[in-house]
Amino acid sequence: MSGEQDWNKKSVRILTRKDGNTKCADCGEPDPQWASSTLGIFLCVTCSGVHRNISAISKVKSLSMAKWEEEQIEFLEKHGNDAAKATYEAHVPVYYYRPTHLDCQVLREQWIRAKYERKEFMKKVDLDGFSNGVKQGTLLKRGRDNGQYLVRKFVLTLLDGTLRYFIKSDAKEPKAVIKVDSVNATFQPEKMKHNHGLQITYIKDNRARNIFVYHNDGQEIVSWFNAIRAAQFYYMQIAFPMATDKEIVSHLPQNFLKEGYMEKTGPKPTDAFKRRWFTLDHRRLMYFKDPLDAFAKGEIFLGSSERGYRVKAETVSSTQGSMWSYGISVNTPERTYLFTCESETERDSWIKVFDKVISVPMTVREQGVAAKFKQRT
Repeated sequence: MSGEQDWNKKSVRILTRKDGNTKCADCGEPDPQWASSTLGIFLCVTCSGVHRNISAISKVKSLSMAKWEEEQIEFLEKHGNDAAKATYEAHVPVYYYRPTHLDCQVLREQWIRAKYERKEFMKKVDLDGFSNGVKQGTLLKRGRDNGQYLVRKFVLTLLDGTLRYFIKSDAKEPKAVIKVDSVNATFQPEKMKHNHGLQITYIKDNRARNIFVYHNDGQEIVSWFNAIRAAQFYYMQIAFPMATDKEIVSHLPQNFLKEGYMEKTGPKPTDAFKRRWFTLDHRRLMYFKDPLDAFAKGEIFLGSSERGYRVKAETVSSTQGSMWSYGISVNTPERTYLFTCESETERDSWIKVFDKVISVPMTVREQGVAAKFKQRT
């Protein structure tokens, strides 16, 4: 019997080498160690955990530890990841965010439930969550000054490309009107200490502003996230009619390139180093006193190397007032900025992402943003 089991496990392993099966069917993580015997797909351990919670639809088993029956192996062979994608992802809207293995749990879970439990993408659907071009509902929003999360009404409108929020559900005037073309939205469960925490960053008067929201229902908060992407996609289609869908999607809300603490000094030799929380959102490097601050203490535009932007490692002496010695200098046409990191690894990580940004030529739109930054300095 053990020889038969070994042969079955070997047969299952061979199937993981087939095209399409070498990565998790849901998040793309390489070398999946689990499979669904009812859906015929191969999964990573994290996504298999989500499938275990929809056991009426998906029965998951370990590829190495579980016993596989011959008919189950035949089922896997007839199906596989590519066949499942053709069925369950047949009509995923172009703006819809497809999570990877690097994304947070709520995004991955709702992606899996949307595909197999709710079967949202098996036929063409209208814009997610919109009724006559408007999506509205309540979210818990963090107060700017007291840090308390209170219920606020949000209204997202396709026609004018705005996201509004109101202090009270019956209020006639919004507390803020946010143009969707300037919005980035990214899930921040660790920073916000909530599994469904969503950070919405937008530009007002050429300065970044953060609001932090969540909803206790995972499906609802992911619906808002994708609705923001849908509204931005719709707006950019009109604003840039010659742009391809692929070009537009590349500019939709996405994870920040990097976040973390560094020390920063001012332009004068006597200026002290101060620890700040840095967030790199494409070419906009923002720094805050606290990670959950609504307004940045300052912002730095990262242009391209062909326009004179340079990044290099520096050694910073403690006599300069810095607690950390692993320095980075960022040279812009207007000024040189000096930062320090706690470790060599962290410094190298920041330099790597800075180099990646400045190696890409600036678009016409980014040149306009750079000009606005110069006006502020």
